[in-house]
Amino acid sequence: MKDEKSFFQRKKKTVIILAAALILALIVIFNLSANRDTGLKVTVDKVQRQNLNSMISASGEIKPKKNVEISAHVPGRIDKIGVQEGDRVRAGQFLLKLDSTQYEAIADRDRAMIRFYKTELESSEARRQKDKDHYDRQQKLYNESLISKEQLEQAKMQSEMSSASFRSTQHQIEQSEASLRSTMDTLSKTNFVSPIDGVITSLRVEEGEVAIIGTMNNPGTVLMTIADLSVMEAEVEVDETDIVSVKLGQMANVRVDAFPSLVIKGTVTEVGSSALQKSQVTTATTEEAKDFKVVITLNSPPENLKPGLSASADIIVAEKTKVLAVPIAALAVRDKEANKDKPEEKKGEEDGIYVLSQDNHVKFTPIQKGITGDLNIEVVSGLAEGQRIVVGPYSALRALKDGMLVKPEEPKKEAGR
Repeated sequence: MKDEKSFFQRKKKTVIILAAALILALIVIFNLSANRDTGLKVTVDKVQRQNLNSMISASGEIKPKKNVEISAHVPGRIDKIGVQEGDRVRAGQFLLKLDSTQYEAIADRDRAMIRFYKTELESSEARRQKDKDHYDRQQKLYNESLISKEQLEQAKMQSEMSSASFRSTQHQIEQSEASLRSTMDTLSKTNFVSPIDGVITSLRVEEGEVAIIGTMNNPGTVLMTIADLSVMEAEVEVDETDIVSVKLGQMANVRVDAFPSLVIKGTVTEVGSSALQKSQVTTATTEEAKDFKVVITLNSPPENLKPGLSASADIIVAEKTKVLAVPIAALAVRDKEANKDKPEEKKGEEDGIYVLSQDNHVKFTPIQKGITGDLNIEVVSGLAEGQRIVVGPYSALRALKDGMLVKPEEPKKEAGR
């Protein structure tokens, strides 16, 4: 009886083990079947025709097209200021006057010297004429042999000296007149008028201060700045890798930090031909990034737009309508297959898209790219309109291989669309 019970216990254990093994095998088979049936989950979309704008972004600041800094050309104490910061001025309007007492005194001295030399000129003219007449008489007497040759030569010398004195006085008058013109020019530089119609955007001095002229190493005193705010520009810096795509006449969208909701249309009117010089010092191991100046003239700037405001610009360097395009995120890169005819050539890499077949198997298809928009890129060749392609996620794109089965999911639509 005991042996029969032991036999049944052993048989029961065997059944339990076999049942557990069967359940485990069923689970494995079910998982393998599920994976084989569903495949890797991916997001898919279709190749569509779209309008693309290729843009280059840059930052800078707002500046007026005409901006004039008024500086002192002669030193002097500021005697009178006729404008205030923010005032609108017209061309020729009085701005500022320096103390001109010293220059007026120099002008009076030059005028007095001219009067003096003119009086001397009259005396020199009388002496010159008298000595000439004396020489003419001596010449006649010498011809009649009434005087010696020595007396004639003395008369001739005296006449020539009088003529030289006359000419010297004439030159002194010319010199004094030139000195007076120089003094009057200096005197005129003590009075400042506006060279353009505009607005006083900066007034940096007060009455009583001393204006200093600039030298080679030291800049002079900038008295004020006048800007014509009727034409405003955005001056931005474009990276060297993008500057080759920027051309005159291209359209741009300019945003000003002070007006976050406003987009100002503009046109590229100037493209720098040489890199901007940076002031910071770079180390031997670090190469300095090169930037180029690009000027965008704003089409309809707001009236309260001020010089110096920070701005950013999106320059439209290429536009295409109704071209085949795919999301940038769908691009995949893989090594090129070796060329059997030229095994020495390097493989390199190629861009492509994973295209879905009707039975949801993927195949890597190389493409030729065109312009790049914000989120999409043009496909010049390699795809056809309406083809289903894998657009994500990134982890799935990295894991895909030719012939793999995938489970496609439509991309999520944003709210409100």
